[in-house]
Order: sequence, then C-alpha cells, then structure tokens
Amino acid sequence: MIRKAFAAGKFYPKDKEKLERMIDEFLENVKAERIDAKGFVMPHAGYLYSGKVAAFGYKIIKSLKMNRIVLLGPSHFIPFAGSSISTAEFWETPLGKVKVEKVKTEFLDFEEAHRYEHSIEVQLPFLQKVLDDFKIIPISIGDDDYEFIADQIEKLIDNKTIIIASSDLSHYYDYKTAVKIDEKANKSIPNLDIKNAEKIEACGKTAILSLMKIANDSGWLGKKLFYANSGDITGDKDQVVGYGCYAFYE
Repeated sequence: MIRKAFAAGKFYPKDKEKLERMIDEFLENVKAERIDAKGFVMPHAGYLYSGKVAAFGYKIIKSLKMNRIVLLGPSHFIPFAGSSISTAEFWETPLGKVKVEKVKTEFLDFEEAHRYEHSIEVQLPFLQKVLDDFKIIPISIGDDDYEFIADQIEKLIDNKTIIIASSDLSHYYDYKTAVKIDEKANKSIPNLDIKNAEKIEACGKTAILSLMKIANDSGWLGKKLFYANSGDITGDKDQVVGYGCYAFYE
C-alpha cells in the first residue's frame, strides 16, 4: 500500500521542480551547525511560513550520514487514543516514494490516522532533498503518554537513526504575545526541562516531550537553532503562529 500525498498543493508545491527549487533556496540561505545531531523538533506549517525555520535542521541532517528517520507527528483531525505506526509500504510525495521500515512496537495499527494528516508528510520532501537513501518510521500521535512513546522508540534507535518531532508552537495570538508565550518553549526545550515544557503551547507537545525524554535518557544536549513566527514572514502580526527548530545531539 502506498500512502499518497495529501498536503501537496496545500502545504507545499505540487509541482516537482517548483518544490525542489523552494527547498533548495531555503537550504542555501542557512548555515549548518556542526553538531552530531540525533533528534530535532521541526515545524509543519506551509513551507511559505515555516520552511525557513525547518531548513536550519535539515541543513544539519544533510551533513550527517543517517538512513533511518523516526517521525512523530500529532493527529490534528482524527482524535483517537494511543499512537499509530503507519502500515503503508511507501509514502509518496511529488519527489517520489519513501520506503517505510517495518518494526515491532506496541503502537496501534490505525492507518486512518495518517491518511489526511500533514504533520509527518511535510517533513518528507525536505528529507528527500537532503538524504540519498533512507527509510522512515511514521508515528501519528493521538491521546497518548509521552513516556510510553519514548520507551517504544528507544528500542528502535541505532547510530543511523534520527528522530523528528513535528510541531508548531503557539497559535493565533498577536505578535508580541506569541513571542512571549513561545519563550517558554525556547528555554525549556533546549534545556531539556520537561517540567516546564509540559506547559508550552504546541500542537505536537506530546511528540516534543517524547523526544526530550529520549534525549534525557540518552544523555544528549539540546540547542535552539532558530525561532520565528508567521508575522516575521508575512508582516501580518495580528494573529501569528510560532515555529521553532531545535536539535538534540551527543
């Protein structure tokens, strides 16, 4: 079974050449940190809004030799209890198909959670541009416990694995309020302060907390790579959405 692209033409260009040009431009305009990164928090809004922020993480991934990506994304539209690992054989984007690695976990088999969800899909074209050969493990998170998720993922990690927690930050506040609210994320996430990160505003907060738990357990360090909100991109500062890119590394 192939999980067809749903967000193409909505969150990112449907045309292959236009999509490649857009991602190339984002990557060309950022500098990569020299860190041995193992995990990232990446935004998942439309590329016009959050692509620049995500590029700070993907520029690092381009410099690493990784071939296995665990993707954690919130289920925005289909509420369910637990988390679902994709049972599709491939996920498809305008840049081609990506192989799904089959692994044993205690996650649910609920493919419907993935069908119309953008939070994981929007990461794939970036990955396809920065990695030559890789497999993905897509996990859609419903109402679930971050410690359970972290425990399941820790069993999958090897030295070729990167974990991506897909999340935007605060939604629809005015610019100054959003920056103030998101400052809690900008401090707690890179400091691996789970107690305060539990209070942040983020649609993918459970994914973020899961990755932070893994980072703490593994002795990784955290770093904020870049933060911006939609007001920085569009100039409309009445109702903005926050985007942060954070890395965890050895």
